[in-house]
Amino acid sequence: MELPALTPSQRRLLAGVVFAALVVVLGVRHFAGHSAAPASSFAPIRAPAPAHLGARRIVVDVAGAVRRPGLYRLPPGARIADALALAGGATRKADVTLVNLAAPLADGEQVVVPVRGAATASGGSPTAPLDLNSASAEQLDALPGIGPATAAKIVAFRQEHGPFRTVNDLDAVPGIGPSRIDQLKGLVIP
Repeated sequence: MELPALTPSQRRLLAGVVFAALVVVLGVRHFAGHSAAPASSFAPIRAPAPAHLGARRIVVDVAGAVRRPGLYRLPPGARIADALALAGGATRKADVTLVNLAAPLADGEQVVVPVRGAATASGGSPTAPLDLNSASAEQLDALPGIGPATAAKIVAFRQEHGPFRTVNDLDAVPGIGPSRIDQLKGLVIP
C-alpha cells in the first residue's frame, strides 16, 4: 500500500509533533538520570513552538546557575520555566525557590538563577537588582517603600497587563508615583 504525499502544512505539523516528542523523550531521560536532584526540579510548561509558525519570537538571556547559559529564542507567552529548560535546567547549586518559574518572559529580559546562599534580604543577588517581571510578592515587599499591599498590586498588574518594559511602567500601578519610582531605580529592573 502506497502512502499519500503530504502537503507542506502536514509536513510542518508532523515535524512539530516529532520535535515535541523528542523534547519529551529527552526531558524524561534527563530527569530520570538525575534522581538525586532536589525536589525543586521542574519540567517545561510547553515545548517551544516550531519557528515556521510565523510567530514573532522573543530573545532572553539565561544566566547564573544553569547548565548552558546563553541567549535563547522562545515563542511569545513563554515562561521562565521554558527558558530554564532550554538552558539545560538548573545546576545542583541553584536556588530555584528564588525564581518565579511561572512568570511570563519579555523580549530582551535576563533570567538569573541564583546560587544557593547568594541571595540578599531583598531577594536579589548581591550584584543584580530585583527583576520586576519575576519577583515574588515577598521579594517585592522587601524593597524600600513597598509594603505587602503594594507588592500584591505590582504582581496583579504584571499578571493582568504583561511584563514591565521599564521601571517607569510602575507609575501605572495604583499607589506608586514618581518619587517611589525614583527611590526604586537601581534596585529593580524590568
